[in-house]
Amino acid sequence: MGYTIGQKLIKSHLVSGEMIPGTEVGIRIDQTLTQDATGTMAYLEFEAMGVERVKTELSVAYIDHNTLQTGFENADDHRFIQTVTKKHGIYYSRPGNGICHQVHLERFGKPGKTLIGSDSHTPTGGGIGMLAIGAGGLDVAVAMGGGTYYITMPKMVRVNLTGKLSPWVAAKDVILEVLRIMSVKGGVGKIIEYGGEGVKTLSVPERATITNMGAELGATTSVFPSDEVTKAFLKAQGREEDWTELKADEDAVYDEVIEIDLSALAPMAAMPHSPDNVKSVTEIGQIKVNQVCIGSCTNSSLSDMMKVAAILKGKTVHPNVSLAISPGSMQVLNMLALNGALSDMIAAGARILESACGPCIGMGQSPNSAGVSLRTFNRNFEGRSGTADAQIYLVSPEVAAASAITGVLTDPRTLGVAPVITMPDHFIINDSMVIPPATPEEAPSVEVLRGPNIKPFPVSEAMGEEISASAILKVGNNITTDHIMPAGAKILPYRSNIPYLSKFCFAQCDPEFSERCQKEGKGIIIGGANYGQGSSREHAALVPLYLGIKAVIAKSFARIHCANLINAGIIPLTFADESDYDKITQGDMLVLPDIRSRIEKGEEVTLKNTTTGEEYKLCYEFSQRQKDMLLAGGLLNYTRENAKK
Repeated sequence: MGYTIGQKLIKSHLVSGEMIPGTEVGIRIDQTLTQDATGTMAYLEFEAMGVERVKTELSVAYIDHNTLQTGFENADDHRFIQTVTKKHGIYYSRPGNGICHQVHLERFGKPGKTLIGSDSHTPTGGGIGMLAIGAGGLDVAVAMGGGTYYITMPKMVRVNLTGKLSPWVAAKDVILEVLRIMSVKGGVGKIIEYGGEGVKTLSVPERATITNMGAELGATTSVFPSDEVTKAFLKAQGREEDWTELKADEDAVYDEVIEIDLSALAPMAAMPHSPDNVKSVTEIGQIKVNQVCIGSCTNSSLSDMMKVAAILKGKTVHPNVSLAISPGSMQVLNMLALNGALSDMIAAGARILESACGPCIGMGQSPNSAGVSLRTFNRNFEGRSGTADAQIYLVSPEVAAASAITGVLTDPRTLGVAPVITMPDHFIINDSMVIPPATPEEAPSVEVLRGPNIKPFPVSEAMGEEISASAILKVGNNITTDHIMPAGAKILPYRSNIPYLSKFCFAQCDPEFSERCQKEGKGIIIGGANYGQGSSREHAALVPLYLGIKAVIAKSFARIHCANLINAGIIPLTFADESDYDKITQGDMLVLPDIRSRIEKGEEVTLKNTTTGEEYKLCYEFSQRQKDMLLAGGLLNYTRENAKK
């Protein structure tokens, strides 16, 4: 029996375990990336390990999230990251060089390599045939130190693409169709692999759009073959030597196959407030639009921007619409400036933002009250834009640009002949905004500079024999890491200050949560299905740890957040009978008796509700390594203990 692309990538990097779905495997990591909203904490963790120099083939620190500098905090964090990376062998991508996933695709990603990043959209790298996985910052720190990265061996899903996209239909519509079919939790425990004749019709930026939003499926990652299209892209980037062919074996067996005829797709949109709430643009109708935002790591490539510029050329943005455009990298922005496309955007009335994440993470450009905002981004969770009652729709660049002109949600097929945009034979290569690290000889003399906003990460304790605490919070299904630990311009600058950040934990769900935790000193959270979906931010685990959360009991968990909870030493448990969720009320006193010995021995865990007198059976699927981590109080404690041994 042959191998899928995902299986080949795992097999070639396998350090421990067997490739049996559902069991834990350890893989060697070739490359890592961080961004500044998660990077400061990741590098504090790396320092705590005492490793002098990274042991990966390549590690890059990007500054792309916290670029709105309204105080000293972000600038101090950037200075810390620049100096700590210089000292420890990590490349530093300066503010303005671009969004981490766009730049990594352009300049650093290599087919056949493994990449983990402290950002959930790291699977963008699957567009050029990488095994690229989003992870918590602590996992990235361990990988930079030469440690193995562990995942549950995924099932393999093949999305078989046939036909060719019609004019005005985009790669964004492909992934929206996959989300419509699979849902935001349909990819959990799976690698989504794209194949079929239709793959050859998609450029690398189009493939990257699709793998980028695989994160919204809850998938471990998504991946395309590395073929002649990939080779042409790398050649145009001056990196033809980085190309290697990668494809599935003819007799590879998949756990699931999804068929999509590209020629049958129409322009679509994900409606508020979930990426899988998908309908065609014509079904939704011509709703009034207040704002349009184009960019993000999903749709900020040169080809996306050129399509937008062609649609806007000679037109004027509707007077009732605010149009903001964020080119994905310095390379993209420079080429737009030189070929005249940037001028066409400006002349049409677009507001040009810097090459950064910006509005996607609530960093500026929040819509008006109850405003309708069309965005080419990847998430439309409630409140993520910075406006609590905004109505966010996820659309392709073509739909976004067309709607910016008309003032209503518009099917771009009504505009006539679609512009034809081709990939350039040569991209402008200018890596001056990437600062290389000091040499091993120079490194000892590099001073790491820390600002007053940088506080130590919270200390976790070894697991006690019993946990007794109240159900300090009860939440419903599909709670995101934005609910747990919001982003946005007011909060992101404090990502390196856990004590201050704790004031905002779960504020959208329960404004009194933080104060209640500090008063009680400890607690257990009760959650619904798909708890912790969305961003990879480990702050959604570190802040609850700081607030005394000992366990989260839910119907089910999103992959990255579950791993982050274990890394933090917080126990993630699920209900054996999901109906037991309904029997617990916020404020009930709960006990996990003999929890340490039961997990240590792999025995059944019972939750006692001393308020009602009921008992509930709980489930867990921890590997021996994860058990040892939880018993030690988290990954950092576990790593230190192993280092001593």
